[in-house]
Formats: sequence, C-alpha cells, structure tokens
Amino acid sequence: MKKVIIVGAGRVGATLAESLVSERNEVTVVDQNRVLLEQLQDKHDLRVIQGNGAHPDVLRSAGADDADMLIAVSSLDEVNMLSCQVAHSIFNTPMKIARVRSEQYTKYHDQLFRKEQLPVDHIISPEQLVTTYIKRLIDYPGALQVIEFAEGKVSLVAVKASYGGKLVGHAIAALRKHIPNIDTRVAAIFRQNRAIRPLGSTIIEADDEVFFVADTKDIRAVMQELQPLEARYKNIMIMGGGHIGSGLARQLEESHKIKIIELGLARAEQLSAELSSKTLVLHGDATDQVMLSEERIEEIDAFIAVTNDDEANIMAALLAKRMGAKKTMVLIQRSAYVDLVQGGEIDVAISPQQATISALLKHIHRSDFASAYSLRRGAAEAIEAVARGDEKTSQVVGREVGELKLPPGTTIGAVVRGSEVLIAHDDTLIQADDHVILFLVDKKYVSEIERLFAPGALYF
Repeated sequence: MKKVIIVGAGRVGATLAESLVSERNEVTVVDQNRVLLEQLQDKHDLRVIQGNGAHPDVLRSAGADDADMLIAVSSLDEVNMLSCQVAHSIFNTPMKIARVRSEQYTKYHDQLFRKEQLPVDHIISPEQLVTTYIKRLIDYPGALQVIEFAEGKVSLVAVKASYGGKLVGHAIAALRKHIPNIDTRVAAIFRQNRAIRPLGSTIIEADDEVFFVADTKDIRAVMQELQPLEARYKNIMIMGGGHIGSGLARQLEESHKIKIIELGLARAEQLSAELSSKTLVLHGDATDQVMLSEERIEEIDAFIAVTNDDEANIMAALLAKRMGAKKTMVLIQRSAYVDLVQGGEIDVAISPQQATISALLKHIHRSDFASAYSLRRGAAEAIEAVARGDEKTSQVVGREVGELKLPPGTTIGAVVRGSEVLIAHDDTLIQADDHVILFLVDKKYVSEIERLFAPGALYF
C-alpha cells in the first residue's frame, strides 16, 4: 500500500483516485472545489482536503510529511509544478509527478525539470500522449487500441472481430494452422462486455473484442485473422487545430494527405504559417455539411475530431461518417460518453484521461514494472514486469509460465529477452531480466502481480 496525494479533483484526478483506491492505496485528494471533493468522497474510500495544493500547510494537512508520492494534475501547470517544488523542499516527498500541458514548459524540459531547478521526477503531457495514441491507430487501420512494450518490440492490440476475419467462427487453436510462421497469443476476449477466458477451444464470434499479443512486425497479419484487413489510410481530415490536431498533422504529413479544419481564424492562419505546405489548413466549421461536401469527405479514410467540445466532436464525426468518411475517431473528455458512442458510426472513442492514467501507472507501481497501461476505461490493465533475482530469490525466475500462480483472469502474453520476442506458452521458461507482458482482466489484482515479481530480501 502506498500513501498518495493527488492535487486536482478534475477528470484526470478523479479517474486516477478511483484507480489507486481500487488497488488498495491510501489516497488523499486536494482541490479548492468543495463540490468535486464531496462527489469523490461519496464514491470512494479516500480523504479530501480543500485548499491550494501548492500551499505547504495544505499539503501538510493532506499528509505530505510521510507521503510516498505526490501527483499534481490540476488544470494549472504552475500549481502542479509548484506543488512538486513544495513537496520536495519542505516534505522531501520521494516521488513527484506533474501534469504539464504548455509547450512553453515542456520544450525546455532538460533545463527546467532537474532536481536543482524544478524537482519534478516525471512530467506527463496529455496532448503528446493522445497524439501518440492516435498515431498508432492510424498506423494499424482497424485497431481499437495499440500498446507497445519493450521499446516497441512487442505489442498488445485490441480489435473487434467481424465477419470476413479468417478466425471468426473457429477455435483459437486454428491460428497455428492459419498462420504457421507467426506466433501470437490471445490475451483476453470481451463478449457483450463480459470477459471470457481464452482457451484453445474458445470459438471467436463476430463482435468479440479481442486482445492479442504479437511481435510488432506481425500485427497486420494477426489482425487479418480477426477482421478483413483494411487498406492503409492515405487521406486524413482533422477537426481542431489545437495542440493535438497540429501535433498529429506534423507527425503524419510526410506520409499522408492531411486537411485540418479550424474554427478560429487567427489559429487557422497561425497553423497555415507553421505547418508545411503538405498540410491543407481550412478555416471553417467541421459540422458544416456544405464544407464537408466541398472538401470531398467521401474520399477521407479517417476523420479525427480533437477539439475540446465533446458534443461538437461527436456531431461532426457522425455527419462525416454518414457523408462517406470511412473511419471516425473522436476525442471525448466525459468518460460516460465513451461507452455510448464507440462501436456504432463512431469507430474509436479516445479518452485523454485514460491515456494520462496509463502514463502515470508505470511511475506509480513498483520499480519492477517497466510500464503499465489502463485498458477498457480503467477496468483492465496491461503490465510489462521485469523478472529480477534468481531461482532462490524470485517467485518467477527459473519457472515455466504454466507453473506460476497467477490471479484470476490474468494472462502472460509474451516474454521479451534482449532483442528476442517469445510469445508465452505454458512451457516458456522465465529467466532473469526477462520483460514479461501480462494482461489483467481485473486491475484489482495488480498488487498480487507486484508481490509475485518482487524479489526476496536476499536479492538486495
């Protein structure tokens, strides 16, 4: 159990608090908004303190004297950074994490965020995280989620099975016959939002949400087993020219034809000057049917709505899809909307809160976790754990995957050994320093995985 102080009770802070409480941590949330704090306290077993999270007396009331970690995710970068400074200078808090959104700070990361300057151990930038998230979805058309582990060597991919996929209507065991030269592991199946344990005899049905683990170079081949393989996207239309929209255009414009629709004239002019001539910047309203028609929306492979207005994003995406756009992706701030819209005319709903939580998890968990990701709106989790120690000091080193006592609903998908990717089977032997990729259907068992991979005292 860790003692954690969260500064900020907004959407990210509330989602993070829920995640940490469910993993049996001692959580205190600090915010100046009494209503938000009361709502949190009504839902979860945690403490709340009303006040400015950058004030020493407020942090002391929150338990900063013996806190293991401070995570500052308020809406103001300056409050977040100063909270970390106070936690370091006055309370000597071991771990300090801040959400910093402004490029005016993040572009000077190496000069600013050092122990002798601004002692922030880890910076989280939601806009950069969401941009990277969307870029992966563009790289793998048809995927609902793509998560990379071990420096990109292995990936966990979520797809919706559909008629035309070679494995649909067949048992998982048929994968070996269909793609004999490619090894993969189905880590989880969700059918009508219920988890189904994937066995060799399990029949894949249309509309199943399937999570599989594979060597990153084999993703497309495995996807073809679950749904008709989509052509790579060429024409992209982005609604919104903020940090995410402009950042996405910069990453994609060398390999795709990009159009950005920006409602604000001044911002549109600024983008036109900043982006290369390969990106066409349009000033206008993406919910304008005439404009979409003039810009040949029927030729767009992916329409991506990333403004700060959930309703505008949803309406524009619905209109674009009905007018012929092949795929729609929508940024949605309100978590309640995500489940409502995804899977119909909106193909992918993207939650910036979940992207931020995933980035925070790898810093919150034990050092034996190289990375961790929140999945399925926070219900599930994927972890990259490092096997430390030897056969005497570790519960996993020197043991086969089939021998391990894993919590219910937990699957080991792959083992990465140096540059080698080993898809996990019951007889796969885990060696010291292996990176082990796990999928947890229920994140409440994360603490059990931490204990399983924690080496004994003799290791130290």
